[in-house]
Amino acid sequence: MLWLSVLALGLAQFTAAKPLTSNRWNDVAVKHAWVETPRGWEFHSVPPADHLLEMRIGLKQNKLDELITSLYEVSDPAHERYGQHLSKEQVDELVAPHPDSIETVESWLQYHGIGRDDVHFRSAGGEWITLHVSVAQAERMLDTNYGVYHHTASDSYAVRTMSYSLPQELHSHIDVVTPTTYFGTFRSMRATSFVQAETALTEDNKASFAAEISPLAVPASCGSTVTPACLRAMYNTTNYVPKASATNKLGIAGYLEEFANDAGWTPTFFKSFRPDAAGAKLTHVQVNGGLNTQSDPGVEANLDTQYTEAISFPTPNTYYSTGGSPPFITDSNTPSDTNEPYLDWLNFILSQTTVPQTFTTSYGDDEQTVPLDYATSVCNLFAQLGARGSSIMFSSGDDGVGGGTCRTNDGTNKVLFQPNFPASCPFVTTVGGTTKVNPEVAIDFSGGGFSRYFAQPSYQTSAVSTFLSGLGTKFAGLYNATGRAYPDVAAAASGFQVVIGGRTSSVAGTSASSPTVAGVISLLNDFRISEGKAPLGFLNPLIYSTAKTGFNDIVSGSNPGCGQAGFTAGVGWDPVTGLGTPDFLRLQALV
Repeated sequence: MLWLSVLALGLAQFTAAKPLTSNRWNDVAVKHAWVETPRGWEFHSVPPADHLLEMRIGLKQNKLDELITSLYEVSDPAHERYGQHLSKEQVDELVAPHPDSIETVESWLQYHGIGRDDVHFRSAGGEWITLHVSVAQAERMLDTNYGVYHHTASDSYAVRTMSYSLPQELHSHIDVVTPTTYFGTFRSMRATSFVQAETALTEDNKASFAAEISPLAVPASCGSTVTPACLRAMYNTTNYVPKASATNKLGIAGYLEEFANDAGWTPTFFKSFRPDAAGAKLTHVQVNGGLNTQSDPGVEANLDTQYTEAISFPTPNTYYSTGGSPPFITDSNTPSDTNEPYLDWLNFILSQTTVPQTFTTSYGDDEQTVPLDYATSVCNLFAQLGARGSSIMFSSGDDGVGGGTCRTNDGTNKVLFQPNFPASCPFVTTVGGTTKVNPEVAIDFSGGGFSRYFAQPSYQTSAVSTFLSGLGTKFAGLYNATGRAYPDVAAAASGFQVVIGGRTSSVAGTSASSPTVAGVISLLNDFRISEGKAPLGFLNPLIYSTAKTGFNDIVSGSNPGCGQAGFTAGVGWDPVTGLGTPDFLRLQALV
Protein backbone atom coordinates (compact mmCIF):
# COMPACT_ATOMS: atom_id res chain seq x y z
CA MET A 1 0.00 0.00 0.00
CA LEU A 2 1.09 3.57 -0.71
CA TRP A 3 0.46 4.52 2.92
CA LEU A 4 2.73 1.74 4.15
CA SER A 5 5.58 2.67 1.82
CA VAL A 6 5.37 6.39 2.50
CA LEU A 7 5.05 5.86 6.24
CA ALA A 8 7.99 3.48 6.35
CA LEU A 9 10.18 5.88 4.36
CA GLY A 10 9.24 8.81 6.55
CA LEU A 11 9.74 6.97 9.82
CA ALA A 12 13.08 5.59 8.69
CA GLN A 13 14.30 9.19 8.49
CA PHE A 14 12.74 10.16 11.80
CA THR A 15 15.09 10.75 14.71
CA ALA A 16 14.46 10.89 18.42
CA ALA A 17 15.36 14.56 18.54
CA LYS A 18 12.52 16.85 19.60
CA PRO A 19 11.11 18.54 16.48
CA LEU A 20 11.15 22.30 16.22
CA THR A 21 7.90 24.07 16.98
CA SER A 22 5.94 24.52 13.78
CA ASN A 23 3.15 27.02 13.26
CA ARG A 24 1.86 24.58 10.68
CA TRP A 25 0.67 22.27 13.45
CA ASN A 26 -0.16 24.90 16.07
CA ASP A 27 -2.90 26.61 14.05
CA VAL A 28 -5.77 24.45 15.35
CA ALA A 29 -9.55 24.49 14.99
CA VAL A 30 -12.24 22.50 16.82
CA LYS A 31 -13.26 19.29 15.07
CA HIS A 32 -16.12 18.42 17.44
CA ALA A 33 -17.29 19.63 20.84
CA TRP A 34 -20.19 19.01 23.22
CA VAL A 35 -21.80 21.91 25.06
CA GLU A 36 -22.73 19.61 27.94
CA THR A 37 -21.75 16.18 29.17
CA PRO A 38 -23.85 13.61 27.30
CA ARG A 39 -26.86 12.53 29.35
CA GLY A 40 -26.26 9.52 31.53
CA TRP A 41 -22.54 10.26 31.86
CA GLU A 42 -20.68 12.14 34.57
CA PHE A 43 -17.08 13.18 35.04
CA HIS A 44 -15.31 10.76 37.37
CA SER A 45 -11.60 11.54 37.47
CA VAL A 46 -8.50 12.55 35.53
CA PRO A 47 -6.80 9.58 33.82
CA PRO A 48 -3.09 8.98 34.43
CA ALA A 49 -0.99 10.80 31.85
CA ASP A 50 0.75 7.56 30.87
CA HIS A 51 -2.47 5.58 30.41
CA LEU A 52 -2.42 4.16 26.87
CA LEU A 53 -5.22 4.68 24.37
CA GLU A 54 -5.88 2.91 21.12
CA MET A 55 -6.36 5.91 18.84
CA ARG A 56 -8.06 5.47 15.48
CA ILE A 57 -7.63 8.04 12.75
CA GLY A 58 -10.05 7.99 9.84
CA LEU A 59 -8.49 9.64 6.78
CA LYS A 60 -10.65 11.19 4.08
CA GLN A 61 -11.36 8.77 1.30
CA ASN A 62 -10.19 10.08 -2.05
CA LYS A 63 -12.94 8.59 -4.21
CA LEU A 64 -15.81 8.28 -1.73
CA ASP A 65 -18.21 9.96 -4.17
CA GLU A 66 -17.37 7.31 -6.74
CA LEU A 67 -18.01 4.59 -4.16
CA ILE A 68 -21.45 6.00 -3.32
CA THR A 69 -22.27 6.38 -7.01
CA SER A 70 -21.26 2.78 -7.62
CA LEU A 71 -23.30 1.63 -4.62
CA TYR A 72 -26.45 3.21 -6.04
CA GLU A 73 -25.82 1.99 -9.58
CA VAL A 74 -25.26 -1.65 -8.63
CA SER A 75 -28.31 -1.50 -6.31
CA ASP A 76 -30.74 0.12 -8.76
CA PRO A 77 -32.72 -2.48 -10.74
CA ALA A 78 -33.18 0.06 -13.54
CA HIS A 79 -29.45 0.63 -14.00
CA GLU A 80 -27.29 -1.34 -16.44
CA ARG A 81 -24.80 -2.05 -13.62
CA TYR A 82 -27.44 -3.63 -11.37
CA GLY A 83 -26.03 -6.60 -9.47
CA GLN A 84 -22.43 -5.93 -10.56
CA HIS A 85 -21.16 -5.58 -7.02
CA LEU A 86 -17.64 -4.43 -6.31
CA SER A 87 -14.81 -6.68 -5.18
CA LYS A 88 -12.89 -6.03 -2.01
CA GLU A 89 -9.98 -4.73 -4.09
CA GLN A 90 -12.22 -2.33 -6.01
CA VAL A 91 -13.70 -0.94 -2.79
CA ASP A 92 -10.25 -0.61 -1.21
CA GLU A 93 -9.09 1.40 -4.20
CA LEU A 94 -12.02 3.81 -3.98
CA VAL A 95 -11.67 4.43 -0.23
CA ALA A 96 -7.89 4.86 -0.24
CA PRO A 97 -6.78 8.34 0.90
CA HIS A 98 -5.25 10.77 -1.58
CA PRO A 99 -1.40 10.74 -1.50
CA ASP A 100 -1.52 14.31 -0.22
CA SER A 101 -3.59 13.19 2.77
CA ILE A 102 -1.14 10.40 3.51
CA GLU A 103 1.84 12.71 3.31
CA THR A 104 0.22 15.42 5.43
CA VAL A 105 -0.96 13.07 8.18
CA GLU A 106 2.43 11.37 8.22
CA SER A 107 4.17 14.71 8.73
CA TRP A 108 1.85 15.54 11.61
CA LEU A 109 2.49 12.16 13.24
CA GLN A 110 6.23 12.62 12.89
CA TYR A 111 5.95 16.04 14.52
CA HIS A 112 4.36 14.32 17.53
CA GLY A 113 6.97 11.58 17.68
CA ILE A 114 4.83 8.71 16.45
CA GLY A 115 7.21 5.85 15.74
CA ARG A 116 6.86 2.84 13.46
CA ASP A 117 5.86 0.54 16.32
CA ASP A 118 3.02 2.86 17.24
CA VAL A 119 1.18 2.08 14.01
CA HIS A 120 -0.81 -0.86 15.30
CA PHE A 121 -3.25 -1.40 12.42
CA ARG A 122 -4.10 -0.03 9.00
CA SER A 123 -7.12 -0.96 6.92
CA ALA A 124 -6.63 -2.51 3.50
CA GLY A 125 -7.59 0.74 1.82
CA GLY A 126 -5.37 2.73 4.14
CA GLU A 127 -8.20 5.01 5.24
CA TRP A 128 -8.09 3.84 8.88
CA ILE A 129 -4.97 3.64 11.03
CA THR A 130 -4.67 2.73 14.68
CA LEU A 131 -2.00 4.06 17.02
CA HIS A 132 -1.05 3.34 20.62
CA VAL A 133 -0.55 6.66 22.38
CA SER A 134 -0.59 7.87 25.97
CA VAL A 135 -3.29 10.18 27.30
CA ALA A 136 -0.70 12.97 27.55
CA GLN A 137 0.35 12.49 23.96
CA ALA A 138 -3.27 12.36 22.73
CA GLU A 139 -3.98 15.60 24.60
CA ARG A 140 -1.08 17.31 22.84
CA MET A 141 -2.08 15.99 19.44
CA LEU A 142 -5.73 16.97 19.81
CA ASP A 143 -5.37 20.12 21.94
CA THR A 144 -7.71 18.74 24.58
CA ASN A 145 -8.02 17.26 28.06
CA TYR A 146 -9.28 13.73 28.63
CA GLY A 147 -11.31 12.57 31.59
CA VAL A 148 -12.63 9.30 32.95
CA TYR A 149 -16.42 9.38 32.64
CA HIS A 150 -18.90 7.08 34.35
CA HIS A 151 -22.13 5.80 32.82
CA THR A 152 -24.38 5.17 35.79
CA ALA A 153 -26.99 2.95 34.16
CA SER A 154 -24.47 0.40 32.85
CA ASP A 155 -21.76 1.09 35.45
CA SER A 156 -19.23 1.46 32.65
CA TYR A 157 -16.28 3.83 32.45
CA ALA A 158 -14.72 5.45 29.42
CA VAL A 159 -11.80 7.75 28.72
CA ARG A 160 -13.32 10.53 26.62
CA THR A 161 -13.11 14.27 26.04
CA MET A 162 -15.69 17.01 25.68
CA SER A 163 -14.01 18.44 22.57
CA TYR A 164 -11.03 17.92 20.32
CA SER A 165 -9.20 19.99 17.75
CA LEU A 166 -6.93 19.40 14.80
CA PRO A 167 -4.57 21.68 12.93
CA GLN A 168 -6.48 23.61 10.28
CA GLU A 169 -4.51 21.88 7.55
CA LEU A 170 -5.69 18.45 8.71
CA HIS A 171 -9.42 19.18 8.55
CA SER A 172 -9.41 18.47 4.83
CA HIS A 173 -7.49 15.22 5.31
CA ILE A 174 -9.00 13.61 8.46
CA ASP A 175 -12.66 12.69 8.93
CA VAL A 176 -12.61 11.56 12.56
CA VAL A 177 -10.34 10.65 15.46
CA THR A 178 -11.41 8.27 18.22
CA PRO A 179 -11.69 7.87 21.16
CA THR A 180 -12.71 11.48 21.59
CA THR A 181 -16.26 12.80 21.91
CA TYR A 182 -18.37 9.70 21.17
CA PHE A 183 -19.42 8.53 24.62
CA GLY A 184 -21.00 5.27 23.46
CA THR A 185 -19.45 2.05 24.71
CA PHE A 186 -20.41 -1.57 24.27
CA ARG A 187 -22.02 -1.61 27.68
CA SER A 188 -23.90 1.69 27.34
CA MET A 189 -25.36 1.12 23.87
CA ARG A 190 -28.90 -0.25 23.72
CA ALA A 191 -30.06 -3.60 22.50
CA THR A 192 -33.53 -3.26 21.02
CA SER A 193 -35.17 -6.18 22.80
CA PHE A 194 -36.72 -6.92 26.16
CA VAL A 195 -38.22 -9.92 27.97
CA GLN A 196 -41.97 -9.60 28.27
CA ALA A 197 -44.09 -10.26 31.32
CA GLU A 198 -46.47 -12.52 29.41
CA THR A 199 -46.36 -16.19 30.18
CA ALA A 200 -44.31 -18.09 27.64
CA LEU A 201 -45.21 -21.47 26.22
CA THR A 202 -45.08 -24.37 28.63
CA GLU A 203 -43.35 -27.65 27.87
CA ASP A 204 -46.77 -29.26 27.49
CA ASN A 205 -48.05 -26.99 24.73
CA LYS A 206 -44.86 -26.37 22.76
CA ALA A 207 -45.32 -29.35 20.48
CA SER A 208 -48.43 -27.93 18.86
CA PHE A 209 -46.42 -24.89 17.71
CA ALA A 210 -43.87 -26.95 15.75
CA ALA A 211 -46.34 -27.90 13.04
CA GLU A 212 -46.46 -25.94 9.81
CA ILE A 213 -49.10 -23.24 9.47
CA SER A 214 -50.86 -22.38 6.24
CA PRO A 215 -50.17 -18.85 4.99
CA LEU A 216 -53.87 -18.76 4.07
CA ALA A 217 -55.01 -19.31 7.64
CA VAL A 218 -52.57 -17.82 10.15
CA PRO A 219 -54.14 -18.36 13.58
CA ALA A 220 -54.89 -15.37 15.80
CA SER A 221 -52.59 -16.85 18.43
CA CYS A 222 -49.62 -15.87 16.23
CA GLY A 223 -50.44 -12.28 17.05
CA SER A 224 -49.37 -12.76 20.66
CA THR A 225 -47.29 -15.94 20.73
CA VAL A 226 -44.79 -15.87 17.88
CA THR A 227 -42.93 -18.99 16.75
CA PRO A 228 -40.96 -19.82 13.60
CA ALA A 229 -44.04 -21.50 12.12
CA CYS A 230 -46.00 -18.30 12.64
CA LEU A 231 -43.40 -16.14 10.89
CA ARG A 232 -42.90 -18.56 8.02
CA ALA A 233 -46.64 -18.53 7.39
CA MET A 234 -47.08 -14.77 7.91
CA TYR A 235 -44.30 -13.93 5.47
CA ASN A 236 -44.90 -16.77 3.03
CA THR A 237 -41.62 -18.69 3.30
CA THR A 238 -43.06 -22.03 4.48
CA ASN A 239 -42.70 -23.94 1.24
CA TYR A 240 -39.41 -22.51 -0.01
CA VAL A 241 -36.45 -24.90 0.20
CA PRO A 242 -33.03 -23.18 -0.06
CA LYS A 243 -30.78 -24.49 -2.82
CA ALA A 244 -27.63 -22.34 -2.56
CA SER A 245 -26.55 -22.99 1.03
CA ALA A 246 -23.03 -23.77 -0.14
CA THR A 247 -22.67 -20.14 -1.21
CA ASN A 248 -25.31 -18.11 0.58
CA LYS A 249 -24.54 -16.99 4.16
CA LEU A 250 -26.25 -14.94 6.87
CA GLY A 251 -24.35 -12.95 9.50
CA ILE A 252 -25.49 -11.64 12.90
CA ALA A 253 -23.47 -8.88 14.58
CA GLY A 254 -23.41 -9.22 18.37
CA TYR A 255 -22.18 -6.90 21.12
CA LEU A 256 -22.60 -6.30 24.86
CA GLU A 257 -21.00 -9.62 25.83
CA GLU A 258 -24.06 -11.38 24.43
CA PHE A 259 -23.44 -15.01 23.57
CA ALA A 260 -25.55 -17.37 21.47
CA ASN A 261 -26.07 -20.62 23.35
CA ASP A 262 -25.54 -23.76 21.25
CA ALA A 263 -27.34 -25.91 23.80
CA GLY A 264 -30.43 -23.79 23.31
CA TRP A 265 -30.33 -24.37 19.58
CA THR A 266 -30.55 -28.02 18.63
CA PRO A 267 -31.82 -29.85 21.73
CA THR A 268 -34.35 -27.26 22.78
CA PHE A 269 -35.37 -24.49 20.38
CA PHE A 270 -35.36 -26.33 17.07
CA LYS A 271 -36.65 -29.55 18.57
CA SER A 272 -39.59 -27.58 19.92
CA PHE A 273 -40.26 -25.16 17.08
CA ARG A 274 -38.69 -26.45 13.86
CA PRO A 275 -37.72 -30.14 14.14
CA ASP A 276 -36.39 -30.42 10.58
CA ALA A 277 -33.69 -27.89 11.52
CA ALA A 278 -32.58 -29.77 14.63
CA GLY A 279 -29.21 -30.51 13.03
CA ALA A 280 -28.38 -26.85 12.40
CA LYS A 281 -24.97 -25.63 13.59
CA LEU A 282 -24.16 -22.03 14.40
CA THR A 283 -20.72 -20.73 13.45
CA HIS A 284 -19.11 -18.46 16.05
CA VAL A 285 -16.55 -15.81 15.09
CA GLN A 286 -14.84 -13.73 17.77
CA VAL A 287 -13.88 -10.16 16.80
CA ASN A 288 -11.46 -7.97 18.78
CA GLY A 289 -11.35 -10.25 21.79
CA GLY A 290 -14.99 -11.21 21.64
CA LEU A 291 -15.93 -14.25 23.66
CA ASN A 292 -18.14 -17.29 23.25
CA THR A 293 -19.16 -17.97 26.82
CA GLN A 294 -21.65 -20.80 26.47
CA SER A 295 -22.50 -20.74 30.18
CA ASP A 296 -23.75 -17.15 29.91
CA PRO A 297 -26.39 -17.01 27.15
CA GLY A 298 -27.88 -13.65 26.17
CA VAL A 299 -31.46 -12.72 25.33
CA GLU A 300 -30.47 -10.68 22.28
CA ALA A 301 -27.98 -13.21 20.89
CA ASN A 302 -30.37 -16.14 21.25
CA LEU A 303 -33.30 -14.19 19.81
CA ASP A 304 -31.28 -13.15 16.76
CA THR A 305 -29.68 -16.47 15.94
CA GLN A 306 -32.64 -18.73 16.71
CA TYR A 307 -34.94 -16.81 14.41
CA THR A 308 -32.55 -16.08 11.54
CA GLU A 309 -31.79 -19.80 11.31
CA ALA A 310 -35.40 -20.85 11.87
CA ILE A 311 -36.42 -18.87 8.78
CA SER A 312 -33.35 -19.37 6.58
CA PHE A 313 -32.47 -23.06 7.36
CA PRO A 314 -30.33 -24.70 6.03
CA THR A 315 -28.52 -21.47 5.14
CA PRO A 316 -25.32 -21.25 7.26
CA ASN A 317 -25.55 -18.61 9.99
CA THR A 318 -22.54 -16.90 11.62
CA TYR A 319 -22.67 -15.04 14.92
CA TYR A 320 -19.97 -12.37 15.28
CA SER A 321 -19.18 -11.76 18.94
CA THR A 322 -17.45 -8.38 19.01
CA GLY A 323 -15.49 -7.66 22.17
CA GLY A 324 -13.29 -4.93 23.49
CA SER A 325 -11.14 -4.59 26.57
CA PRO A 326 -12.58 -2.46 29.37
CA PRO A 327 -12.22 1.20 28.47
CA PHE A 328 -10.22 2.12 31.56
CA ILE A 329 -7.90 -0.07 33.66
CA THR A 330 -5.74 2.02 35.96
CA ASP A 331 -3.19 -0.69 36.67
CA SER A 332 -2.68 -1.97 33.11
CA ASN A 333 0.00 -1.13 30.57
CA THR A 334 -2.07 -2.61 27.79
CA PRO A 335 -3.65 0.01 25.52
CA SER A 336 -7.37 0.27 26.12
CA ASP A 337 -9.50 -0.11 23.02
CA THR A 338 -11.70 2.71 21.89
CA ASN A 339 -14.45 0.29 22.91
CA GLU A 340 -16.83 2.01 20.53
CA PRO A 341 -19.51 0.03 18.72
CA TYR A 342 -19.40 -0.77 15.02
CA LEU A 343 -15.82 0.25 14.14
CA ASP A 344 -14.19 -2.98 15.33
CA TRP A 345 -16.76 -5.16 13.61
CA LEU A 346 -16.85 -3.15 10.38
CA ASN A 347 -13.08 -3.01 10.04
CA PHE A 348 -12.95 -6.77 10.61
CA ILE A 349 -15.70 -7.73 8.20
CA LEU A 350 -14.45 -5.41 5.46
CA SER A 351 -11.01 -6.99 5.71
CA GLN A 352 -12.46 -10.37 4.69
CA THR A 353 -12.18 -11.50 1.08
CA THR A 354 -15.73 -12.84 1.08
CA VAL A 355 -18.61 -11.66 3.27
CA PRO A 356 -22.13 -12.94 4.00
CA GLN A 357 -24.80 -11.73 1.62
CA THR A 358 -27.15 -10.76 4.47
CA PHE A 359 -26.54 -9.15 7.89
CA THR A 360 -28.69 -8.16 10.84
CA THR A 361 -27.83 -5.96 13.83
CA SER A 362 -30.11 -5.08 16.73
CA TYR A 363 -28.41 -2.22 18.55
CA GLY A 364 -28.48 1.55 18.44
CA ASP A 365 -28.16 4.95 20.11
CA ASP A 366 -30.00 8.25 19.97
CA GLU A 367 -28.57 9.96 16.90
CA GLN A 368 -27.82 13.16 18.79
CA THR A 369 -25.50 11.29 21.18
CA VAL A 370 -23.25 10.24 18.28
CA PRO A 371 -20.89 12.97 16.98
CA LEU A 372 -21.62 13.77 13.35
CA ASP A 373 -18.05 13.01 12.23
CA TYR A 374 -18.21 9.58 13.85
CA ALA A 375 -21.71 8.78 12.54
CA THR A 376 -20.75 9.80 9.01
CA SER A 377 -17.60 7.66 9.04
CA VAL A 378 -19.49 4.59 10.30
CA CYS A 379 -22.31 5.12 7.81
CA ASN A 380 -19.79 5.25 4.97
CA LEU A 381 -18.37 1.93 6.13
CA PHE A 382 -21.84 0.41 5.71
CA ALA A 383 -21.80 1.83 2.18
CA GLN A 384 -18.61 -0.13 1.53
CA LEU A 385 -20.26 -3.33 2.72
CA GLY A 386 -23.35 -2.70 0.59
CA ALA A 387 -21.22 -2.01 -2.48
CA ARG A 388 -19.70 -5.47 -2.04
CA GLY A 389 -23.15 -7.07 -2.30
CA SER A 390 -24.38 -7.38 1.28
CA SER A 391 -27.90 -6.55 2.47
CA ILE A 392 -27.70 -4.90 5.91
CA MET A 393 -30.67 -4.85 8.28
CA PHE A 394 -30.86 -2.72 11.47
CA SER A 395 -33.64 -2.60 14.03
CA SER A 396 -35.37 0.80 14.22
CA GLY A 397 -35.42 1.06 18.02
CA ASP A 398 -38.04 0.65 20.73
CA ASP A 399 -38.84 4.25 21.70
CA GLY A 400 -41.29 5.33 19.03
CA VAL A 401 -40.40 8.85 17.93
CA GLY A 402 -38.12 9.21 20.96
CA GLY A 403 -37.55 8.01 24.50
CA GLY A 404 -37.18 9.86 27.77
CA THR A 405 -37.48 13.65 27.80
CA CYS A 406 -36.36 13.99 24.16
CA ARG A 407 -34.52 17.19 25.04
CA THR A 408 -31.68 18.22 22.76
CA ASN A 409 -28.07 18.20 23.96
CA ASP A 410 -26.96 21.30 22.03
CA GLY A 411 -27.56 23.69 24.90
CA THR A 412 -31.03 24.76 23.76
CA ASN A 413 -32.79 21.98 25.71
CA LYS A 414 -35.59 21.80 23.14
CA VAL A 415 -37.99 18.86 23.00
CA LEU A 416 -37.63 17.25 19.56
CA PHE A 417 -38.33 13.81 18.13
CA GLN A 418 -35.11 11.79 18.55
CA PRO A 419 -34.01 9.59 15.62
CA ASN A 420 -31.82 6.53 16.17
CA PHE A 421 -28.42 5.72 14.70
CA PRO A 422 -27.40 3.58 12.77
CA ALA A 423 -31.10 3.23 11.88
CA SER A 424 -30.86 6.72 10.34
CA CYS A 425 -27.94 5.83 8.06
CA PRO A 426 -29.16 5.88 4.42
CA PHE A 427 -27.02 2.86 3.51
CA VAL A 428 -28.78 0.32 5.74
CA THR A 429 -32.29 -1.14 5.62
CA THR A 430 -34.08 -0.26 8.85
CA VAL A 431 -36.79 -2.51 10.27
CA GLY A 432 -39.73 -1.37 12.38
CA GLY A 433 -42.20 -3.47 14.35
CA THR A 434 -45.74 -4.83 14.13
CA THR A 435 -48.07 -6.92 16.27
CA LYS A 436 -51.21 -9.03 15.77
CA VAL A 437 -52.26 -10.81 12.57
CA ASN A 438 -55.12 -10.62 10.09
CA PRO A 439 -54.22 -7.80 9.84
CA GLU A 440 -50.91 -6.79 11.35
CA VAL A 441 -50.82 -3.37 12.99
CA ALA A 442 -47.93 -1.13 13.97
CA ILE A 443 -46.64 -1.81 17.45
CA ASP A 444 -46.56 1.26 19.65
CA PHE A 445 -42.81 1.20 20.37
CA SER A 446 -41.71 0.90 16.73
CA GLY A 447 -38.88 3.40 16.24
CA GLY A 448 -39.31 5.74 13.32
CA GLY A 449 -38.69 9.25 12.17
CA PHE A 450 -36.33 11.50 10.26
CA SER A 451 -32.58 11.96 10.61
CA ARG A 452 -31.11 15.33 11.49
CA TYR A 453 -27.67 14.18 10.27
CA PHE A 454 -28.33 12.55 6.90
CA ALA A 455 -30.21 14.06 3.98
CA GLN A 456 -33.16 12.23 2.50
CA PRO A 457 -31.85 9.92 -0.27
CA SER A 458 -33.46 10.07 -3.69
CA TYR A 459 -34.59 6.44 -3.56
CA GLN A 460 -37.29 7.31 -1.00
CA THR A 461 -38.22 10.87 -2.01
CA SER A 462 -41.48 9.95 -3.75
CA ALA A 463 -42.73 7.66 -0.97
CA VAL A 464 -41.83 10.08 1.82
CA SER A 465 -43.25 13.11 0.01
CA THR A 466 -46.62 11.39 -0.22
CA PHE A 467 -46.60 10.76 3.52
CA LEU A 468 -45.53 14.30 4.37
CA SER A 469 -48.23 15.77 2.15
CA GLY A 470 -50.83 13.85 4.10
CA LEU A 471 -49.28 14.81 7.42
CA GLY A 472 -49.47 18.53 6.72
CA THR A 473 -48.39 20.78 9.58
CA LYS A 474 -48.82 18.20 12.31
CA PHE A 475 -45.66 17.94 14.45
CA ALA A 476 -44.12 20.85 12.53
CA GLY A 477 -40.75 21.75 14.03
CA LEU A 478 -40.43 18.46 15.93
CA TYR A 479 -38.74 16.56 13.10
CA ASN A 480 -36.55 17.22 10.07
CA ALA A 481 -38.75 16.77 7.01
CA THR A 482 -35.74 16.76 4.67
CA GLY A 483 -33.87 14.03 6.57
CA ARG A 484 -33.38 10.35 5.78
CA ALA A 485 -36.68 8.74 6.77
CA TYR A 486 -37.00 5.35 8.47
CA PRO A 487 -37.94 2.55 8.95
CA ASP A 488 -37.90 1.10 5.46
CA VAL A 489 -39.82 -2.10 6.24
CA ALA A 490 -41.24 -3.91 9.27
CA ALA A 491 -41.99 -7.30 10.81
CA ALA A 492 -43.49 -8.82 13.96
CA ALA A 493 -41.96 -7.47 17.16
CA SER A 494 -43.73 -9.05 20.14
CA GLY A 495 -44.24 -12.42 21.79
CA PHE A 496 -41.23 -14.22 20.26
CA GLN A 497 -40.59 -17.53 21.98
CA VAL A 498 -36.86 -17.67 22.72
CA VAL A 499 -34.88 -20.34 24.56
CA ILE A 500 -32.48 -18.77 27.04
CA GLY A 501 -30.48 -21.02 29.34
CA GLY A 502 -32.84 -23.92 28.72
CA ARG A 503 -35.97 -21.91 29.53
CA THR A 504 -38.43 -20.47 27.03
CA SER A 505 -39.14 -16.76 27.44
CA SER A 506 -41.33 -14.31 25.57
CA VAL A 507 -39.26 -11.51 24.00
CA ALA A 508 -40.27 -8.29 22.25
CA GLY A 509 -38.57 -5.44 20.42
CA THR A 510 -37.56 -4.45 16.93
CA SER A 511 -34.59 -6.70 17.70
CA ALA A 512 -37.02 -9.45 16.78
CA SER A 513 -38.14 -7.69 13.61
CA SER A 514 -34.67 -7.19 12.11
CA PRO A 515 -33.54 -10.85 12.18
CA THR A 516 -36.96 -11.87 10.88
CA VAL A 517 -36.61 -9.67 7.80
CA ALA A 518 -32.97 -10.75 7.44
CA GLY A 519 -34.14 -14.36 7.30
CA VAL A 520 -36.59 -13.55 4.50
CA ILE A 521 -34.00 -11.53 2.57
CA SER A 522 -31.51 -14.37 2.94
CA LEU A 523 -34.00 -16.69 1.25
CA LEU A 524 -34.39 -14.20 -1.59
CA ASN A 525 -30.61 -14.11 -1.93
CA ASP A 526 -30.62 -17.91 -1.99
CA PHE A 527 -33.17 -17.85 -4.80
CA ARG A 528 -31.17 -15.39 -6.89
CA ILE A 529 -27.88 -17.21 -6.36
CA SER A 530 -29.49 -20.54 -7.26
CA GLU A 531 -30.69 -18.91 -10.50
CA GLY A 532 -27.14 -17.80 -11.33
CA LYS A 533 -27.82 -14.16 -10.40
CA ALA A 534 -26.03 -11.81 -8.03
CA PRO A 535 -27.32 -11.37 -4.48
CA LEU A 536 -29.56 -8.38 -3.80
CA GLY A 537 -26.96 -6.27 -2.02
CA PHE A 538 -28.08 -2.85 -0.76
CA LEU A 539 -31.86 -3.21 -0.75
CA ASN A 540 -33.33 0.26 -0.52
CA PRO A 541 -33.23 1.40 -4.19
CA LEU A 542 -34.96 -1.90 -5.08
CA ILE A 543 -37.64 -1.98 -2.40
CA TYR A 544 -38.69 1.63 -2.97
CA SER A 545 -39.10 0.98 -6.70
CA THR A 546 -39.83 -2.29 -8.49
CA ALA A 547 -40.19 -4.39 -5.32
CA LYS A 548 -42.45 -2.10 -3.28
CA THR A 549 -45.52 -4.19 -4.12
CA GLY A 550 -43.86 -7.17 -2.42
CA PHE A 551 -44.75 -5.83 1.03
CA ASN A 552 -47.93 -5.99 3.09
CA ASP A 553 -48.91 -2.39 3.76
CA ILE A 554 -49.60 -1.70 7.45
CA VAL A 555 -52.31 0.93 7.74
CA SER A 556 -53.02 1.30 11.46
CA GLY A 557 -51.15 1.91 14.69
CA SER A 558 -48.76 4.65 15.82
CA ASN A 559 -45.42 5.17 17.59
CA PRO A 560 -45.86 7.65 20.46
CA GLY A 561 -42.95 9.23 22.30
CA CYS A 562 -41.55 12.55 23.50
CA GLY A 563 -44.93 13.30 25.08
CA GLN A 564 -46.57 13.21 21.64
CA ALA A 565 -48.91 10.79 19.90
CA GLY A 566 -46.26 10.00 17.33
CA PHE A 567 -46.68 9.22 13.66
CA THR A 568 -49.55 7.08 12.40
CA ALA A 569 -49.27 4.15 10.01
CA GLY A 570 -51.31 4.55 6.85
CA VAL A 571 -51.53 3.68 3.17
CA GLY A 572 -48.08 3.64 1.59
CA TRP A 573 -44.79 4.35 3.34
CA ASP A 574 -44.93 5.73 6.89
CA PRO A 575 -42.32 6.38 9.63
CA VAL A 576 -43.77 3.61 11.82
CA THR A 577 -43.69 0.51 9.60
CA GLY A 578 -42.05 1.78 6.40
CA LEU A 579 -43.30 0.01 3.29
CA GLY A 580 -44.74 -2.80 5.40
CA THR A 581 -43.94 -6.45 6.09
CA PRO A 582 -42.38 -8.79 3.49
CA ASP A 583 -44.27 -11.34 1.42
CA PHE A 584 -41.60 -13.75 0.23
CA LEU A 585 -43.52 -15.19 -2.72
CA ARG A 586 -44.44 -11.78 -4.11
CA LEU A 587 -40.88 -10.55 -3.63
CA GLN A 588 -39.49 -13.71 -5.23
CA ALA A 589 -41.49 -12.95 -8.35
CA LEU A 590 -40.26 -9.35 -8.36
CA VAL A 591 -36.54 -9.96 -7.84
